[in-house]
Amino acid sequence: MDYKTTGFSRFLTALFVLFLAGLMAIHLIVPDKDFSEIENRFLQEFPEFTLETVTNGEFMTEFETYTTDQFPQRDFWVAMKSYSERLTGKQENNSVYLAEGNSLINHVDEPDKALLDKTAGYLNAMGEKNDIPVYFGLIPSAAEVWSDRLPKGAPTADEQAAIAYLYDQIVGVTTIDMYAGLTAHTDEDIFYRTDHHWTSLGAYYGYEAIVSAMGMTPVSLNEYTPTLVADDFYGTIYSSSGVRWVPADSIHTYVEEDGIEVTSFFTGLPEEGKLYAPDFLEKKDKYSYFMGGNQPLAIIKTEHTDKPSVLVVRDSYSDALAPFLTENFSEIHLLDLRYFNAGVSQYVQQSGVDNVVVLYSLANFVKDTNLFKIGI
Repeated sequence: MDYKTTGFSRFLTALFVLFLAGLMAIHLIVPDKDFSEIENRFLQEFPEFTLETVTNGEFMTEFETYTTDQFPQRDFWVAMKSYSERLTGKQENNSVYLAEGNSLINHVDEPDKALLDKTAGYLNAMGEKNDIPVYFGLIPSAAEVWSDRLPKGAPTADEQAAIAYLYDQIVGVTTIDMYAGLTAHTDEDIFYRTDHHWTSLGAYYGYEAIVSAMGMTPVSLNEYTPTLVADDFYGTIYSSSGVRWVPADSIHTYVEEDGIEVTSFFTGLPEEGKLYAPDFLEKKDKYSYFMGGNQPLAIIKTEHTDKPSVLVVRDSYSDALAPFLTENFSEIHLLDLRYFNAGVSQYVQQSGVDNVVVLYSLANFVKDTNLFKIGI
């Protein structure tokens, strides 16, 4: 028997046991966390221990999540896992690609054509029910616009083809070529590198495409002076990817808030809102600086009382877009179907808006289960 080998094996075993015991001790001493700032989500609490939760397996399922969420120095170990995988050549983690230019880009699933056909029906119904102009635009993701940054051979949806397919099914609604408006500027910072949203610059090019499709003249980009409001933004993709070594994003504004009145309906009741909410610049969720975050409805009134009004049925991309729209409209109504419990046509009749724009990122559009409200 090789006593040296046996002794060394025992030493490693003892060291490993001590390591596990140390982790357990730290876990017992350090209080649980309710919320992860880096991951921007609530963490699993210790599950309820009852006969029912044990027998139906609920306790063990939640306990496994609890031990993962509350693991000592979890953020450090998540970062180390991602870094070690990067050293082995792996370029994807949690459906996030580590792309060129320190960009973190979400994988996008290929849309189901049956779902696209169904949503086209909702849009066509909306066009039939309303006697005002209705416009529809789909925003391609960074995976499409910055496809040249992706690792070679990285699978992701053909978003251009999906958008073209859906547009072909639309009748009585004017489509907006958001794809061309963004892909013409692929060498610019039109998406955040650590977040799925477009930047204010990307939102400007979206605004340009929208108002041009509506027969209006957009304000020239040269007339704006960008203002840096944050240079330490780490977004949602950073949170989910486990990658912790990419530099932070910067957030800029282009449009002044003077002369603009915002009414928000966070709770369903009207309250004074903001085009920009500076308090969020001190938080992890810095993108909510625009409009103050998700809300069912917001109404923006401008000084341009002689200009038309518009209803934007939207996702969170329109939070950064809204400031630009104040240049061409007297009122902008921002409606988020995830939180608004009524039909769009009903709202059009009640509000008396002059135009409707349905605007979504493709990645959100194909997952939203509330789109049936468009046809009501």
